[in-house]
Amino acid sequence: MANFHHLRNEFQLYQLDEATLVSNPLDLFEHWLEEAITSGEPEPTAMILATADLEGSPSARVVLLKEVSAEGFDFFTNYSSRKGIEIGASGKAALVFFWPLTQRQVRVEGEVARVSAEKSDQYFMERPEGSRISAVASPQSREISSRHDLEMMYFDAASHPDNLSRRPDYWGGYMVKPKRIEFWQGRENRLHDRIVFTAGGVEEWSISRLAP
Repeated sequence: MANFHHLRNEFQLYQLDEATLVSNPLDLFEHWLEEAITSGEPEPTAMILATADLEGSPSARVVLLKEVSAEGFDFFTNYSSRKGIEIGASGKAALVFFWPLTQRQVRVEGEVARVSAEKSDQYFMERPEGSRISAVASPQSREISSRHDLEMMYFDAASHPDNLSRRPDYWGGYMVKPKRIEFWQGRENRLHDRIVFTAGGVEEWSISRLAP
């Protein structure tokens, strides 16, 4: 058995003050993301996506943010994957971004909807050729017998040129439309700053501070 009681970092880089906050959390998120990028985070757009089935059993995985706008957070995946099935059942999800170099995390909770077919088509065609073939070939989240069989699926998909020019119907984008966004800034002695934006009316957000 092992414990990790001695592993500890002190957080002293920044602070989060209500007096200097912007009124829209999406603007603050974009600012923090840009700072994560310039700080040298190796995967600044990586985010944990948490979903749950109808019985409430949760599941989580890391996916990549592909777009953020005033409406929400976009990512792309196989609609028939576990996350796609759970999103279809509940219509809800949560996201977590963690940027250790700036000692920050952002938590997002909201409703999820598919992006337009046109938007999914556009992004699919922007992907590298190998990634397009993988999207077509992989029966994501389903059991397969071996790595060899997966590679054969890939080579079979690659042998059909249409697979490079047409997005499969079972693959596309989702947008998480936030209802709640929490910004966490690490602070000294574990007295972290936690500021929560909660959606009210159209483009209206209430702001509150939580104890760490």
